Amino acid sequence: MSQFWAFVRLTRPVFLYGGFAGIALGAAVAAWSGRRLDLATYAWAQGLVTAFHLMAHYSNEYFDRGCDAGGRRTAWTGGSGVLVAGDLAGRVALIAALVCAALGLAASARFALAGNATVAFLGVAILVLAWCYSAPPVRFAARSLGELDTALIVAVLVPFAGYAAFAGRIDDPILTAVFAPAAAMFAMMLCVELPDAASDAAAGKRTLVVAWGPARAWQLTSLAVIVAGATAGGTALRMQAGPAILTLAPAAVAAFMLVRRASGDPRPASMAFWGVIFYATLVTGLAALYALLAAR
Repeated sequence: MSQFWAFVRLTRPVFLYGGFAGIALGAAVAAWSGRRLDLATYAWAQGLVTAFHLMAHYSNEYFDRGCDAGGRRTAWTGGSGVLVAGDLAGRVALIAALVCAALGLAASARFALAGNATVAFLGVAILVLAWCYSAPPVRFAARSLGELDTALIVAVLVPFAGYAAFAGRIDDPILTAVFAPAAAMFAMMLCVELPDAASDAAAGKRTLVVAWGPARAWQLTSLAVIVAGATAGGTALRMQAGPAILTLAPAAVAAFMLVRRASGDPRPASMAFWGVIFYATLVTGLAALYALLAAR
């Protein structure tokens, strides 16, 4: 049982929410644009994304354990701590990552066989980019490219998959919908890198926070948050959302708290917390907005 719970901690289930919110956003946009949703297709799309999301978690735990060993772990940063503490062997994380990659590829193949090549292609793209985030020799996370890589995967390709599962292609409605989430995810990545900046620098992991320094990272975070919030609000206004725009209210509160901390008391752990909350509330709010307008 102790090893079972160690594996649950290794999985860090709370971070899987981004994949669920992204698929919900894509499906909601599809419904708003007139596509019919069905539970089986939704489940396959979610399974594809969650499998690759788990693969990324496990591979990052495996390949980043050297950096995590020298860092100070928080609830949102520094990995699970399971491999560093020796609660599980490193090979467990690597094997789990490979198994999840195979499951994700199987789901991608299912879409291809069903005639939806767009989702199959998106699945392969998610696999490659997610694996290259922390795995050598590419290791985007150590080359100041991990932030853009993550924003592209979680905030763009995942909603694309949720949309294309029903639309069969990528077109204007979903392209418009992912601008705000992409900016929010970029801001979140900067936030969660702040607590690990010292240990990352010592381990040779050159994130944007390490490359630019915390002060510039705080400024860039504020800019990305403002862009994300303004884009989401502008989308709602163009859609004549009416009272449905209130779905974005939690994201507005999180944005205010995040910018306030970045300009006043930018404690790394607090920045990480509000960065995660901002992304989660913004994507959830947009998904709810599109769903309400589709029902209307």
